[in-house]
Amino acid sequence: MILSYKKYMQIKLYNTLTHKKEEFLPIKENCVNIYSCGPTVYSYAHIGNYRSYIFMDNLRRMCKYNGYELKHVMNITDVGHLTSDADTGEDKMEKAAKKEGKDPYEIAEFYTKAFMEDLEALNIDKPEIITKATDNIKEMIQMVKEIIDNGYGYETSKGIYFDVSKLDKYPILSNNDLSGEDHGARIEVDPEKRNPYDFAIWIKAPENHLMKWDSPWGKSYPGWHIECSAMGRKYLGENFDIHTGGVDHIPIHHENEIAQCKGSFGHNPANVWMHCEFLLVNGGKMSKSLGNVYRLKDLQEQGIEPLAYKLFCYSSHYRNKLNFTFEGVKSFQVALNRLREGYLKHLEVKENVENVEIVNQKVIEFENRFHEAINDDLNMPVAMGVVWEIIRNDIKSKEFAKLLEKIDEVLGLDLKNSQKYMQKEIQIPQEIQELIEKRNKAKTEKNWKIADKIRDEIKEKGYNIKDTKEGTELEKI
Repeated sequence: MILSYKKYMQIKLYNTLTHKKEEFLPIKENCVNIYSCGPTVYSYAHIGNYRSYIFMDNLRRMCKYNGYELKHVMNITDVGHLTSDADTGEDKMEKAAKKEGKDPYEIAEFYTKAFMEDLEALNIDKPEIITKATDNIKEMIQMVKEIIDNGYGYETSKGIYFDVSKLDKYPILSNNDLSGEDHGARIEVDPEKRNPYDFAIWIKAPENHLMKWDSPWGKSYPGWHIECSAMGRKYLGENFDIHTGGVDHIPIHHENEIAQCKGSFGHNPANVWMHCEFLLVNGGKMSKSLGNVYRLKDLQEQGIEPLAYKLFCYSSHYRNKLNFTFEGVKSFQVALNRLREGYLKHLEVKENVENVEIVNQKVIEFENRFHEAINDDLNMPVAMGVVWEIIRNDIKSKEFAKLLEKIDEVLGLDLKNSQKYMQKEIQIPQEIQELIEKRNKAKTEKNWKIADKIRDEIKEKGYNIKDTKEGTELEKI
């Protein structure tokens, strides 16, 4: 059977710029152009960061599911991201280089490699173009020149600043009223600035600064915001479809990207701005001081696969906060194993000819419902509800397995390799196998008291046992 679904199904995306869900139609008929803010590679990325990249992955996969080609750019920030949003402090790359006693380019290479390995572990579909900030300095200098020539930039002893008073409106994403804010709450008041909210687009480098380039303003380096504006323009042009990032980018980084583009070529570069909400840890913020900044490695040490964390992220809409606890995510490891088991039951069943028509109708129904869910602003919780209906369907069919494989083009949970994961996961110790055999014998002899006692003993040793129509199932607690 060939799976079929509607040739055209409306896509709706929430646009931070307009604060509402809108029908999405790309600028080019068959291609979606996306820019995503990538990592600053001065340290390991944590699971909060990866929630944004899982969201990015879903967006990519949803567009492909709808038949679009993609041109997607993600930057690697390897210079210019200061430790404070107030254009103060050290460059994060320089600070890490000094701390580790290495060259900043070595630091960047090491943590970029670690980041890419984590994307691989999460089965994240990588953007077509991944580019380093340091490979695009020429384009940044050109953009700074244009901003100055157009009257939006001015020079001080510290660098080149963007004059936000020249804009028709600032900010436009957050809609914050800056007039009532305490200037010192967000930025450091620099007497050389014309306005407190002006921001650095090019920074003059001190004598001992490790990363600097020749420019019309002396030895210097780019500000964080100018990097993304210049790279987006270079690879996607002055108008593209979607710009993504975390909600922490909204009030400063993305506001300033839009401002720079207006100052350089006259308009906002992206039609749709999309942002993923924060990951909380035990109901609070993730913080180094609290010791709760976790990496994928920390989850793996607790027996939680990266793909189980990915499945956990599907339990909440990307625009809602999501609360992480180890106990909660461990339950998604169990769920992932059940998902794989359910897929394999459909895949390995002998078909019943009497069920063919029912199955065909259900396949179309399930696929359309899944398609509607992902096209409705990436509603992954609803989409997963459909997936579990397929898994739990009383009728087992290879057609459902094929549908799950198609759906997994969006989920990215590598269901096709379920058998491999399950063999790796369930390595039953000899002691447990012997207990299972004793329990099965007790059940055959209808000695329920002994069977229950053995079940409790197996549980004490770290395994749950479940009796199904297909036989005894075991899962690690």
